[in-house]
Amino acid sequence: MAVVFVWGLVALIAALAYFSYTLPDVERMAESGRRPGIFLNDVGGNPVLAKGDLYGDPVDASRLPPYLPRAVIAIEDRRFYEHGGIDPIGLARALWVNIVEGGVRQGGSTITQQLAKNVFLTPERSIERKIREALLAFWLEWRYDKNHIISLYLNRAYFGSGAYGVDAAARRFFSKPAAEVDLWEAAVLAGLLKAPSRLSPVANPGGAAERGRLVLKAMASAGFISDEQAARAAASSLRTATEPDGRGYFADWVLAQVNRRLGMVDRDLRIATTFDPGLQRLAAETVAAALAGTANPSQAALVAMSPDGAVRAMVGGRDYGASQFNRATQALRQPGSAFKLFVYMAALERGLHPDSTVTDARVNVGGWAPRNFDGRFRGSVAMRDAFAQSLNAAAVRLADRAGRARVAEAARRLGITSDLAPDLTIALGSSAVRLIELTGAYAAFANGGAGVIPYGVERIEGVFERAGSGAGEAVAPGVVADMNDLLSAVVTRGTGKAARLAGRPAAGKTGTSQSFRDAFFVGFTGNLVAGVWVGNDDGAPMDEVTGGGLPARIWRAFMAAAHEGAPVRPIPGLGSGRASSSFRPKITGEAPPRPAPSNDP
Repeated sequence: MAVVFVWGLVALIAALAYFSYTLPDVERMAESGRRPGIFLNDVGGNPVLAKGDLYGDPVDASRLPPYLPRAVIAIEDRRFYEHGGIDPIGLARALWVNIVEGGVRQGGSTITQQLAKNVFLTPERSIERKIREALLAFWLEWRYDKNHIISLYLNRAYFGSGAYGVDAAARRFFSKPAAEVDLWEAAVLAGLLKAPSRLSPVANPGGAAERGRLVLKAMASAGFISDEQAARAAASSLRTATEPDGRGYFADWVLAQVNRRLGMVDRDLRIATTFDPGLQRLAAETVAAALAGTANPSQAALVAMSPDGAVRAMVGGRDYGASQFNRATQALRQPGSAFKLFVYMAALERGLHPDSTVTDARVNVGGWAPRNFDGRFRGSVAMRDAFAQSLNAAAVRLADRAGRARVAEAARRLGITSDLAPDLTIALGSSAVRLIELTGAYAAFANGGAGVIPYGVERIEGVFERAGSGAGEAVAPGVVADMNDLLSAVVTRGTGKAARLAGRPAAGKTGTSQSFRDAFFVGFTGNLVAGVWVGNDDGAPMDEVTGGGLPARIWRAFMAAAHEGAPVRPIPGLGSGRASSSFRPKITGEAPPRPAPSNDP
């Protein structure tokens, strides 16, 4: 018997020696493999969004709000301060619960064991790995004090959505460092450790909240907080980083551009963007207010840019969480009369001017006989009046006079890349376009005639620096002045009266496609350019919504709030001064008023 015991002891010592010898280098705790991260910053250098793996600043648990490490301890390892790396009592409790429940309901791993597994070991399930995990846990407890161990765990645990460490998770989900989270946010973060993907507060706010309440209950049970504190925290609303303003639409658009330019990325990228969070908030709130309580139209999009094409805000739909399809950059929709910009531009380039007359009378082209919105014809009218009132028959005659090819060429010159109709229906916007490229085309008249390529990236650290001023002159100064004469008439006394801004010159054009399927308003001041579309994804007709109605009111509400405190700049060609590409509005913190109803077409 003694011989068996001795040989058993020798075997145990040999096994422990072998596993100890084959342990990984425990001194290299700071190193880990990870995917590259892509970090987007706004015009002020503040984070917009991050993709890939995200590592925040290392934290010291003793310098965090006490409830944050306690939330993790309460739900993951309540006897953390009492055991030496392995918790026999916790193991026995977990075994008993699992037997009673008839399945695996609790695990017996301590925080120290989880740290050992996360940092040093693979996820494989084997006896050998569990032995190494236990030895590493004992070594960590011998080598470091409890505060250091919980700090290491908080810095290395995976919280989902590519966020490694509690500081990265706090920034990704709540747009704040870990040191600033409140009790409710701390509970939700601690709850993520069980199932980071399934319990994401962005993708599954209900599941995250339910798990957070369980963490609060565990904290109260452990004596870390009172029952009253737990109840108050659980009643709080959970505001995640992606909730307020749909900035994901802008981020997705920028990342697609980066991917096309750089292909596969093998290192971290820090990208300085043109994104203005104040304007984005205003855009999102304006669109949400306009669509509140309506089912038809069911969608809207808004894009705002400086006159040089720097995109400052982008709303690609009603709810980014429900649909990531970007109606500002991906949807092809018929612009209706908003396309007349290119018809009149081509006519002006052929020698006409705003006071030139055009005939607004019945026209028939191979059986196609377009009519005006109100069914009446005006006869001989000045181009300015024909454009302001959006007279269809006059536009068709002008397109025929200038030449369909010249109309298409004008559109191409100003950035329209989609297919264009080869016949006179082009005059009335029968060719589908993207809102962002149409808005970019109007920006040329806001900046004095330079062609615009809408962009969202200013700089990629160590890779790319934006230089130059876009496509160069695309429209002659005299044509810019005449076209802006026409565009301002639309707003002052034409179909776009609902877009008028108090004390500030504005110009733009309405557009409504056949059967009220799409409605547009695109316009600008000397400071900012914005385009608005409303409609339905399935192309279903709206209830007589026109470009001069809801889209113009959305545009006015957004632009009025965006320009608060900004200098009044004249529109190029209609006064002295230059358009500004560095527009910085004064943001008040108040939501813009909901647009009032209007019967303007």
